[in-house]
Amino acid sequence: MTLTLLDELLLFSGVTVLVALFLGRRLPAGWMVTILYGIQLLSLLKMAPLGYGGDPIPSTLILEVMGQTLSWRFDALSWYFALITLGSALLSSWYACGEWEQRFRQAGGNVWLFHLAMALNVFSMLILLASGDLLSLFIGWELVSWAGFLLMAMAGGVATRAAMRYITYAMVGAMAIFGGIALVYVSAGSLQYDAILTAVSQMGTPHLWMLVILFSAGFGIKMGLMPFHLWQAPAYAETPGPGSAFLGAISSRMGLFAILLVLVKLFGIVNIESLKIPFTLIDARDLLAWIAVFTIIFPTFTAMKQNDARELLAWHGIGQGGYMLLGLVVADAMGAAGGLLHVFNHATYQAALFMAVTAVIHRTGTSDLNKLGGLVVRMPLSFMVLLVGIIGLAGLPPMNGFVSKWLVYRSLLNEGMPLLFVAAVIGTLGTILSVYKLIHNIFLGQLRVEHEHIKEAPWSMMIPMLILAAIIFITGLLPGIPLAWVASVQEAVGLSVPNYTLGGVESASGSLDMIWVIGVLFAGFGIGALVFYSAGKSKRVHQLDNYAGGHFLTADIRYQYSDNFYAGLMHLIGGWYRGSFLWLEKSVKSLVEFLSLGMQGIYRRANAEFYLLSTALFVIAWVVI
Repeated sequence: MTLTLLDELLLFSGVTVLVALFLGRRLPAGWMVTILYGIQLLSLLKMAPLGYGGDPIPSTLILEVMGQTLSWRFDALSWYFALITLGSALLSSWYACGEWEQRFRQAGGNVWLFHLAMALNVFSMLILLASGDLLSLFIGWELVSWAGFLLMAMAGGVATRAAMRYITYAMVGAMAIFGGIALVYVSAGSLQYDAILTAVSQMGTPHLWMLVILFSAGFGIKMGLMPFHLWQAPAYAETPGPGSAFLGAISSRMGLFAILLVLVKLFGIVNIESLKIPFTLIDARDLLAWIAVFTIIFPTFTAMKQNDARELLAWHGIGQGGYMLLGLVVADAMGAAGGLLHVFNHATYQAALFMAVTAVIHRTGTSDLNKLGGLVVRMPLSFMVLLVGIIGLAGLPPMNGFVSKWLVYRSLLNEGMPLLFVAAVIGTLGTILSVYKLIHNIFLGQLRVEHEHIKEAPWSMMIPMLILAAIIFITGLLPGIPLAWVASVQEAVGLSVPNYTLGGVESASGSLDMIWVIGVLFAGFGIGALVFYSAGKSKRVHQLDNYAGGHFLTADIRYQYSDNFYAGLMHLIGGWYRGSFLWLEKSVKSLVEFLSLGMQGIYRRANAEFYLLSTALFVIAWVVI
């Protein structure tokens, strides 16, 4: 039997798990696993034609389980998400090797478990991305959930509690997905994708509504969409540093992959748009779009309240997922391209930001934004990486985040959706405010005395950060490179493709050429620098030798205040929105407990068999009818 390229990739990924399992207790295991991630990435690049619209690559592995055929294959959609997965894993594992790993071990961390959990996450994600039917999709989905739980919970304490919250949400989502799969099987008589495509056109409106609700809720929980978002920020923030970078980059995007596969490719945007909400002027697509913009706004402004750098970034990860979904449900060529491109862009700058913050923790021992400041003079390269990352996160030129957000904004205007456009811009405003807080409180202002002698992060951590910073800038300058992959994904899921160029997109409604944009931007910077330095009146002074407001400022007088940043704004907005979702979560929990007690009372009666039989008959009749 000849192995296909997909078989080779899955084999290498499985070997990585075995190496982490059996050799992970040895000192060089981290480097061995990192090399194996590199081999996996090279194996994926051998499938490069998939990234440009090549034919799907099947696996020779086919299983029969209870009369159902399980198969695996890679198409352009799988390849695109696998590229982000393996790239994030390679750089995160590289970052973990060396000094970070040694410090983690000295602090009592389990390095063996960390590398094993990372390898399991990558392997399970590849299994999910390669799924060739709904049953193999569900198996991969569950593997991803439990592998993620292991990586989140391994730190113990607060991390374990956050991970338990995550897995509770994940189990609820899994049951919703399983219910959807059962309904699909009743209608299609099969779980194969081709059979589902045929059956969708014959489904009634109530049946299709139920499927959209079940799958949207199940996949939306993994993605962190409102109102299922409360688990994500603490779970990602408490994961050990490189693990946070990996999870923040790609883990929750598995939910978006499933939405693309099931709701967009199998069900079709046209069918979803036909589902009208009674007594309103909106349909199911509009509902998803508004869920997306609320996911952009509320978590983004919640991020502004955070005083822990990791929590701030984790909350932004939730909000950025809203841009991805918004672009996809608009579903025109530019919107879909923007949503898909944002998956790649967000992975690059989110991983870079988590790594930069972890580097600060590595040197200072804290991520508390109220206990930092002035580190630009001690960690200039980490400052540069963070600066590049926050420009990408804020969606400003010249970084790649600007391109994907511009495409989403342009599509909203083209499709006549001004309210959604304004809502998305409000989210961007909150992003800009909160990322300024991040860089200001860590790197700007006055250096604290206790940090006077700290050094830059070691090169084992610095090189992956600089690689990510370079990717953020290069794909901002030349977005046509990832847009070629995005176009193949759009074709694979049945969406229209924009007319993209190396520098951006061309369209009668509005074009973008980042080569010109960045050229003009840098020319402006150059003229400003020439004027500033040619004046000859500037003087460099030490951070602790400053003068302001009629007073000389020494080390014991702080002239920049990071404590309770944006206090006035926070007083105005308050915590009402996050509190409302906590209240909703507690209400659902109380309702479930109440129903559980009621069912216990029914079950313990003498005629319990009658109640159980009646319930079973009702469910069977509802499914069949």
